[in-house]
This record gives sequence, C-alpha cells and structure tokens, in this order.
Amino acid sequence: MSIITLTTDFGTHDGYVASMKGVILGLNPQAVIVDVSHTVEPQNVLQAAFIISTVYPYFPEGTIHLAVVDPGVGSRRKAIILKTDTAYFAAPDNGILSYIIEESGKVHGKPARQIPSTAESRKLPPGLEAVEIGNPEYRHHPVSSTFHGRDIFAPAAAHLSLGVPLHKFGDAVSQLHAFSIPRPYKNASGELVGRVLHIDHFGNLISNIRSGDLPAGTATVGIGKHRIRGLSGFYAHTRGLSAIIVSSGYLEISLKNGSAAEFLGAKVGHEVRVE
Repeated sequence: MSIITLTTDFGTHDGYVASMKGVILGLNPQAVIVDVSHTVEPQNVLQAAFIISTVYPYFPEGTIHLAVVDPGVGSRRKAIILKTDTAYFAAPDNGILSYIIEESGKVHGKPARQIPSTAESRKLPPGLEAVEIGNPEYRHHPVSSTFHGRDIFAPAAAHLSLGVPLHKFGDAVSQLHAFSIPRPYKNASGELVGRVLHIDHFGNLISNIRSGDLPAGTATVGIGKHRIRGLSGFYAHTRGLSAIIVSSGYLEISLKNGSAAEFLGAKVGHEVRVE
C-alpha cells in the first residue's frame, strides 16, 4: 500500500485538486490519497509548512507527502523530493519544508522577535537527502507553466509510490530554502516572549512556545492587554480566554465558544508573553 498526502492552497471550489488525484491514480490506481488541507491561505508558505509539521509524524513510515503552495510556480525555483528517515516530501523549494529540515536534521532556529518573511538557502543536515525533479520521464506532458502540482509534483509522487529510486528523478541537491523558524526568547523583564505561528479553523492562536519552554510553577500568559492566569487542562474546563498546551505540544490561546483571533484582533506574528 502506498500512501500519498496532499496539502495545497487550491481550495475545493475548482478542479485543481481532483486533477492532481487523477494523475496520481492514472499512474498508480492502488495509491491511497489522504487530504491534509486544501484551505491553506493563498500563497501562505509558512502556514502550509506548520500544518505539514503537525501531521507527518503520524503517518506510516515511507508515506509520501505532496505539498504545493507555490507562489513561484513557473519561475526558476526548483521542484524537489526530500527524503528523511521516515518519509518523502515532494514540494517546491520555497521554504515549505522548513520544519521538516529543522526537526529531521536536529537543527534549532535562533530566538527571533519577528516571523521570517523570506526563506534562505541552507545546507542540508546529515540524514536528509534531496533531488531535483528534472527527469522528463517522470512528468506529465505537456508541462504547464502555471500548474506544476498536476504536471510535476503529482506524477513524481505517483512514480515514487511505485518504487522508482530517488536518484532517477534528477540531480542530487545539497541545499534547500528554509525559513528560520522563530524560537521564544527572554526579554529584559525576564518574560518568555513568543509569537503566534498559526491560527486554526476555530480561531485558536497557536504560539511557538512549547511545553518544555515554560517556567516551573503557575504561569501567566499575556497577549495584548489581556492576561490569562494559569494553564487549562482541556477546552471544556475553560471559561472565556484560556491558555492550554495542545496535542501538537504548543501553547495555544483559545476562547470558549468563540474565536480568540477575532476577539483579540490577533494575527500571525503577534506577541505572546509568559510571566
């Protein structure tokens, strides 16, 4: 059984996702295709990178994760396949695999006061292997300059699921583009300062502060002018705004029966403080 996951910003209103699935199934009718998300904000590479990072560890070893959020489609950016110890990733080389590179390579970003806006070329750490998808034999023809998801990434994932060796797809790549994922830091007052990394479907604010970053004892979480005393154990236990360590291990700010993002007017990049 071959599992291929799909993460895109294509939405479901049009036929883009279906055409990618058609290409995959035309090459490998036995493939099991799993939709991760197709409602990533248009061209929001960092959002897609975060979503993928919270999902891929739960799939069987050898799963192929196809991710297409591609503002640079048709440009000179590379189309690549990245191999880790447990999975394959087919994606544009634009930073969408930043978390995979950091986590798989045991490379940790530096404390940062801002969410990064650009990805930089980074040497692959030991244990990771990447190739450019350059062999025309493993593409759908003709190749559209605007839809590499269908014509490059989908066929590559399908051929990979059929056992085509990685080196057959193209030349090895030693560097990939990655965002420097921001880590929390201590300010002059001794507060732990993080940033909102992601806002989920419910309007919950997911920060870059992990459970292991939190100080011992009772913590007060602040965002804007609001203060939340202590951490909640689960959603039903809360009233109003609450802070909770969620299943991904990150500190989240939520609002019972409402959207914390709308209530606070918060966006990705907003500051979260822990006293």
